[in-house]
Amino acid sequence: MKSPLAGLMQQAQKMQENLKQVQDEIAAAQITGESGGGLVRITMNGKRQVSQVQIDDSLLHDDRDMLEDLVAAAFNDAVNKVSHLKQEKMAGLTGGIEFPPGFKLPF
Repeated sequence: MKSPLAGLMQQAQKMQENLKQVQDEIAAAQITGESGGGLVRITMNGKRQVSQVQIDDSLLHDDRDMLEDLVAAAFNDAVNKVSHLKQEKMAGLTGGIEFPPGFKLPF
């Protein structure tokens, strides 16, 4: 018969393994943010490292300030999508446990 402490340690180890798996999934995810109705697209991974920037040719001859704003908006859209993905994945891992404001799990 296992002691309660041994069972708790086993559960903690399993949760740590699950956390590592979720972190790996998030890191490998490719998320695309866009703006201007898809005229500007930025693709990044779950670590917020940008891998691709796509700008529609029609924007290359337009106002530079507008293009810069669209790139910034697409980047922010991608960052927000990464944050949302992390929240979804971590909520599944924690079983809906509410953590105090400002508390962040690793990654």
